[in-house]
Amino acid sequence: MRTTQQRSITLPNEMVDVVRAKVRAGEYASESEVIRDGLRALLARDRAVENWLHEQVGPAYDALKADPSRAVTADQVRARLAAEHAKAR
Repeated sequence: MRTTQQRSITLPNEMVDVVRAKVRAGEYASESEVIRDGLRALLARDRAVENWLHEQVGPAYDALKADPSRAVTADQVRARLAAEHAKAR
């Protein structure tokens, strides 16, 4: 049983140039390998975002719902950022 499928894709010229350059430079053996590696990177990014949402955003949202006094206004955020920026100068 085959574990791969052949597909035809259309890429902008700039992306085609990048793919071909990666192969010419010897970074990859084929154009398909370049595309597969790009898809693996995309999947890794998606997993990282999902983990962040579940591990940090969800609990922070739940904590805010449980205690709304923890909320910070946009003006407070701007003031804090301005103070940090001034201190860094």
